[in-house]
Order: sequence, then structure tokens, then C-alpha cells
Amino acid sequence: MGSEITRQVRLNLELSVAGDRLEAAWIGPSPDEAPTLVFLHEGLGCVALWRDFPARLADITGCGALVYSRLGYGGSAPCPLPRRVDFMHHEGLVVLPEVIRQSGVRDYLLVGHSDGGSIALIHAGGSPCPGLKGIVTLAAHVFCEKLTRQSIEAARQRYLNGDLKARLSPYHGENTHCAFWGWNDAWLHPDFVQWRIDAFLPSIHVPVLAIQGETDPYGSLDQLDVIQAKTGDGAAVEVIAGCGHAPHLEKTETVLAAISAFLKPFI
Repeated sequence: MGSEITRQVRLNLELSVAGDRLEAAWIGPSPDEAPTLVFLHEGLGCVALWRDFPARLADITGCGALVYSRLGYGGSAPCPLPRRVDFMHHEGLVVLPEVIRQSGVRDYLLVGHSDGGSIALIHAGGSPCPGLKGIVTLAAHVFCEKLTRQSIEAARQRYLNGDLKARLSPYHGENTHCAFWGWNDAWLHPDFVQWRIDAFLPSIHVPVLAIQGETDPYGSLDQLDVIQAKTGDGAAVEVIAGCGHAPHLEKTETVLAAISAFLKPFI
């Protein structure tokens, strides 16, 4: 498998939203050769922070992979701060459809981590998406929990007084300030306590696999319960034992196996 991943061609794409450049890369087959896995990163993520997970999943499934950094992250253009409380709605309903259009994606499957999983659900339940074939969420949020805000406040302290800024800087560069405060200030805004997206779930009528770590400090397993109960045609859920907020990085082999088995019937 490793040699196959090495031989895959990774191409940088030219994408933009409202004139602002997005960092993006394509791995594997083109849209006219196979379905495309579209990767949506977490609240502090970017293209590079997915590491080799997109390439490995593309290799296993035979799909292409589109990986991009949202505005204010990684090598994308910066964005104005503060972010709106409904920033994930804008990403799912406005930005993601434009990214799909510009990249020439036809049939596609969304793989979203944390905020990216929430964006995937909003997109699927709130916008026309005829090419969408399925969704995989990793630690997605569908409502705001006290636990989540406590962990995000702890991240703020690590950024101000610990090593978190230094750890993020190699990935976000000049966007480090934008990436962190755009995420942190939005989630800790007083109005975010009321944030929830479960109203989008009944309109989702493609297969959904929701994965979460058993010890995720950013969300309880109640998130999975709501996704399973309210998604239009139901959702498969998987709890990963001994795992926190990044199942694809902490338990990579388990997650690759689960996603590839889930996708096999319809790719």
C-alpha cells in the first residue's frame, strides 16, 4: 500500500472564494475517473494537518481526494475577524458548493473532522447537492455542549501561556493568529451556547457514518445519539475505544477500515 501512495500524483489546485485564494490539493483519480472524497478539516486544521490520511483513504477506496484549507487557515488567504457565530453555515451552504463547482467534482463523498463534520452535515441538509453520495463525520458537533466550551477555553489558555501557538505555527504560518482566534472566539461567544444544527439532519438522505472517540474532550457521545436519531434515513455510528478528538490520527487503521467498509457498497 505504501508504494501505491507514493506513486499517487498530488496536484495543487487554483481555487478562490470571492476573490480570496484557497490552498487546495488533489490526490489520485480525476472526477471523471472515480468519485471524489472531499476532506473538511477541524477548527484548527488545514491541508497539512490531515497528514497522509487522505492519500491512504484514496488509495484504499480508489477514489480521488480533494483537500483544502478554509479561509484563514494553512496557506489560504486570511479572513476578517471575528468570525460570525454562524460561520459553519456559510462554509457549508456557500463556500463548499463553490469549491465543488470550481474543482469539477461530480460524484462526491464528504469526510469532515470536528467543525468540518458539522459543515458536511449543514451542506447535505441545507443545499442542493445532487452529486453527494455519502458522508463520514469524525467527532462532528450538532449542538454546543458545556464540555466543548470548557475544552476550548483550556485551548485558549494553552495558546496564551503554553506551547499551542508554537505547535500551530508551522502549519498556519502567518494565518496562525487568524486560525486560532477565529475558531476560539466564535465558539466562546455568549451566543454560541444556543448554536445547533440538528434541524438540517432530517433532510439528509444519503448514507452517513458518524465516528467519535470514546474519550473525546470536545464532545460527548450525545452528539452521535442526535445524529443517529435525527438523520433522514438514519446514520451508522461507531465509537472508537481509547480515542480522543482525532480518531483518524489516533486510531488510523481502525478508522480506515471502518470508512472503507462503509463506502464499499456505493463507490
